[in-house]
Amino acid sequence: MTPTPGPVAGRLKRPGWTDPRLLVGLALIVLSVWGTTRLVARADQTEPVLVAKETLTPGSVLSEDVVVVSDVRVDDGYVSADAAPWGSVITRTIMPGELVPSSALTDAGDVGLRPVAVESSFPLATGIVPGVIVDVWLTREGLTGTESVLVGAGLVVDEVDRGSGSFSQGAETVYVLVRSGDVGDLLSALAEEGEVAVVGMPGREGS
Repeated sequence: MTPTPGPVAGRLKRPGWTDPRLLVGLALIVLSVWGTTRLVARADQTEPVLVAKETLTPGSVLSEDVVVVSDVRVDDGYVSADAAPWGSVITRTIMPGELVPSSALTDAGDVGLRPVAVESSFPLATGIVPGVIVDVWLTREGLTGTESVLVGAGLVVDEVDRGSGSFSQGAETVYVLVRSGDVGDLLSALAEEGEVAVVGMPGREGS
Protein backbone atom coordinates (compact mmCIF):
# COMPACT_ATOMS: atom_id res chain seq x y z
CA MET A 1 0.00 0.00 0.00
CA THR A 2 1.46 3.32 -1.07
CA PRO A 3 1.59 5.83 1.84
CA THR A 4 -0.41 9.03 1.43
CA PRO A 5 1.95 12.01 1.18
CA GLY A 6 1.61 14.50 4.11
CA PRO A 7 1.26 18.27 3.83
CA VAL A 8 4.28 20.09 2.47
CA ALA A 9 5.60 22.90 4.68
CA GLY A 10 5.34 26.32 3.07
CA ARG A 11 8.60 28.01 2.11
CA LEU A 12 9.65 30.79 4.50
CA LYS A 13 9.45 34.20 2.96
CA ARG A 14 12.01 36.92 3.60
CA PRO A 15 10.22 39.83 5.33
CA GLY A 16 9.89 42.89 3.18
CA TRP A 17 10.44 46.51 4.14
CA THR A 18 6.73 46.95 4.64
CA ASP A 19 6.53 44.17 7.22
CA PRO A 20 5.23 45.77 10.47
CA ARG A 21 7.39 43.52 12.64
CA LEU A 22 10.54 44.64 10.85
CA LEU A 23 9.58 48.29 11.16
CA VAL A 24 8.87 47.93 14.89
CA GLY A 25 12.21 46.20 15.43
CA LEU A 26 14.12 48.91 13.59
CA ALA A 27 12.32 51.60 15.62
CA LEU A 28 13.29 49.91 18.90
CA ILE A 29 16.93 49.73 17.82
CA VAL A 30 16.99 53.40 16.84
CA LEU A 31 15.39 54.44 20.16
CA SER A 32 17.86 52.35 22.13
CA VAL A 33 20.88 53.88 20.38
CA TRP A 34 19.46 57.40 20.78
CA GLY A 35 18.75 56.88 24.48
CA THR A 36 22.25 55.51 25.14
CA THR A 37 23.85 58.43 23.30
CA ARG A 38 21.82 60.94 25.31
CA LEU A 39 22.73 59.22 28.59
CA VAL A 40 26.46 59.26 27.82
CA ALA A 41 26.33 62.89 26.71
CA ARG A 42 24.48 63.90 29.88
CA ALA A 43 26.99 62.06 32.07
CA ASP A 44 29.88 63.95 30.43
CA GLN A 45 28.19 67.37 30.68
CA THR A 46 29.65 69.84 33.15
CA GLU A 47 28.40 73.21 34.34
CA PRO A 48 30.40 76.22 35.57
CA VAL A 49 29.32 76.83 39.18
CA LEU A 50 30.52 78.98 42.06
CA VAL A 51 32.75 77.42 44.73
CA ALA A 52 33.58 79.10 48.04
CA LYS A 53 37.22 80.18 48.26
CA GLU A 54 36.97 80.87 51.99
CA THR A 55 34.48 80.40 54.80
CA LEU A 56 31.29 82.33 54.03
CA THR A 57 29.18 83.08 57.09
CA PRO A 58 25.54 84.07 57.40
CA GLY A 59 25.10 87.78 56.79
CA SER A 60 28.17 88.16 54.58
CA VAL A 61 27.82 89.50 51.06
CA LEU A 62 28.64 87.33 48.06
CA SER A 63 31.29 88.89 45.82
CA GLU A 64 33.70 87.75 43.12
CA ASP A 65 36.57 87.93 45.62
CA VAL A 66 35.31 85.08 47.81
CA VAL A 67 34.49 82.46 45.16
CA VAL A 68 36.08 80.67 42.23
CA VAL A 69 34.47 79.08 39.18
CA SER A 70 34.69 75.34 38.66
CA ASP A 71 33.28 73.09 35.94
CA VAL A 72 31.62 70.14 37.67
CA ARG A 73 28.89 67.57 37.03
CA VAL A 74 26.01 68.68 39.22
CA ASP A 75 22.24 68.72 39.28
CA ASP A 76 20.20 71.87 39.70
CA GLY A 77 20.38 73.64 43.02
CA TYR A 78 23.80 75.30 42.83
CA VAL A 79 24.65 78.81 41.73
CA SER A 80 25.77 78.98 38.11
CA ALA A 81 28.73 81.15 37.26
CA ASP A 82 26.58 82.78 34.60
CA ALA A 83 24.06 84.00 37.19
CA ALA A 84 26.47 86.55 38.75
CA PRO A 85 24.42 87.02 41.96
CA TRP A 86 26.84 89.57 43.40
CA GLY A 87 25.44 91.50 46.33
CA SER A 88 23.28 88.62 47.55
CA VAL A 89 23.62 87.73 51.23
CA ILE A 90 24.69 84.35 52.61
CA THR A 91 22.11 82.72 54.88
CA ARG A 92 24.14 79.74 56.13
CA THR A 93 27.79 78.86 56.59
CA ILE A 94 29.54 77.68 53.41
CA MET A 95 32.94 76.11 53.96
CA PRO A 96 35.97 76.50 51.65
CA GLY A 97 35.71 74.24 48.60
CA GLU A 98 31.94 73.82 48.95
CA LEU A 99 29.65 74.52 46.01
CA VAL A 100 27.46 77.55 46.64
CA PRO A 101 23.83 76.36 46.85
CA SER A 102 21.08 78.58 45.51
CA SER A 103 19.13 78.07 48.74
CA ALA A 104 21.94 79.76 50.73
CA LEU A 105 21.45 83.16 49.07
CA THR A 106 18.87 85.85 49.70
CA ASP A 107 18.31 89.54 49.09
CA ALA A 108 20.03 91.97 51.44
CA GLY A 109 16.69 93.28 52.68
CA ASP A 110 15.65 89.85 53.95
CA VAL A 111 18.59 89.39 56.34
CA GLY A 112 17.95 89.94 60.04
CA LEU A 113 21.46 89.29 61.40
CA ARG A 114 23.90 91.84 62.81
CA PRO A 115 27.57 91.32 63.75
CA VAL A 116 28.33 92.07 67.41
CA ALA A 117 31.86 92.30 68.82
CA VAL A 118 32.47 90.16 71.90
CA GLU A 119 35.82 90.73 73.61
CA SER A 120 36.86 87.58 75.43
CA SER A 121 38.35 87.72 78.90
CA PHE A 122 40.05 84.38 78.28
CA PRO A 123 42.27 83.03 75.47
CA LEU A 124 40.21 81.74 72.58
CA ALA A 125 40.35 78.09 71.63
CA THR A 126 42.07 77.39 68.31
CA GLY A 127 38.85 75.86 66.97
CA ILE A 128 36.98 79.17 67.17
CA VAL A 129 37.11 80.32 63.55
CA PRO A 130 34.60 81.91 61.16
CA GLY A 131 31.64 79.64 60.53
CA VAL A 132 31.55 77.73 63.81
CA ILE A 133 28.87 78.05 66.47
CA VAL A 134 29.68 79.42 69.92
CA ASP A 135 28.04 80.28 73.21
CA VAL A 136 28.83 83.48 75.11
CA TRP A 137 29.00 83.25 78.91
CA LEU A 138 29.26 86.04 81.47
CA THR A 139 30.76 85.34 84.91
CA ARG A 140 29.73 87.96 87.45
CA GLU A 141 29.12 88.51 91.13
CA GLY A 142 25.50 87.69 91.98
CA LEU A 143 23.43 87.86 95.13
CA THR A 144 24.61 84.44 96.21
CA GLY A 145 28.18 84.71 94.98
CA THR A 146 29.94 84.23 91.67
CA GLU A 147 27.70 82.93 88.89
CA SER A 148 28.09 82.17 85.19
CA VAL A 149 25.20 83.16 82.95
CA LEU A 150 24.62 82.17 79.32
CA VAL A 151 24.03 85.47 77.51
CA GLY A 152 24.33 84.29 73.89
CA ALA A 153 23.49 80.78 72.70
CA GLY A 154 24.23 79.14 69.36
CA LEU A 155 25.76 82.17 67.65
CA VAL A 156 27.64 81.91 64.36
CA VAL A 157 31.14 83.37 64.29
CA ASP A 158 31.57 85.90 61.51
CA GLU A 159 35.12 87.04 62.19
CA VAL A 160 37.89 86.52 64.73
CA ASP A 161 40.50 89.07 65.82
CA ARG A 162 43.15 87.37 67.93
CA GLY A 163 44.81 90.61 68.94
CA SER A 164 47.76 90.55 66.56
CA GLY A 165 47.29 94.17 65.47
CA SER A 166 49.31 97.07 66.89
CA PHE A 167 46.20 98.74 68.34
CA SER A 168 44.51 95.66 69.80
CA GLN A 169 46.72 95.45 72.93
CA GLY A 170 46.45 91.66 72.89
CA ALA A 171 42.67 91.53 73.24
CA GLU A 172 40.90 88.72 71.45
CA THR A 173 37.56 89.63 69.89
CA VAL A 174 34.95 87.42 68.27
CA TYR A 175 32.35 88.94 65.99
CA VAL A 176 29.18 86.90 66.29
CA LEU A 177 26.00 87.17 64.24
CA VAL A 178 22.95 88.07 66.30
CA ARG A 179 19.32 88.47 65.29
CA SER A 180 18.33 92.12 65.18
CA GLY A 181 15.81 91.74 67.99
CA ASP A 182 18.41 90.17 70.32
CA VAL A 183 21.24 92.65 69.83
CA GLY A 184 20.12 94.94 72.67
CA ASP A 185 19.94 92.11 75.21
CA LEU A 186 23.42 90.86 74.35
CA LEU A 187 24.94 94.33 74.50
CA SER A 188 23.30 94.98 77.87
CA ALA A 189 24.72 91.74 79.24
CA LEU A 190 28.20 92.49 77.93
CA ALA A 191 28.09 95.92 79.56
CA GLU A 192 27.85 94.36 83.02
CA GLU A 193 30.89 93.95 85.24
CA GLY A 194 32.32 90.49 84.83
CA GLU A 195 34.40 88.18 82.67
CA VAL A 196 33.26 87.10 79.23
CA ALA A 197 34.01 83.67 77.79
CA VAL A 198 33.39 82.55 74.20
CA VAL A 199 32.90 78.79 74.24
CA GLY A 200 33.03 76.77 71.04
CA MET A 201 30.78 73.84 70.22
CA PRO A 202 33.07 71.15 68.69
CA GLY A 203 31.98 69.69 65.40
CA ARG A 204 29.26 72.24 64.73
CA GLU A 205 29.16 74.76 61.94
CA GLY A 206 26.61 77.48 61.38
CA SER A 207 23.65 76.64 59.13
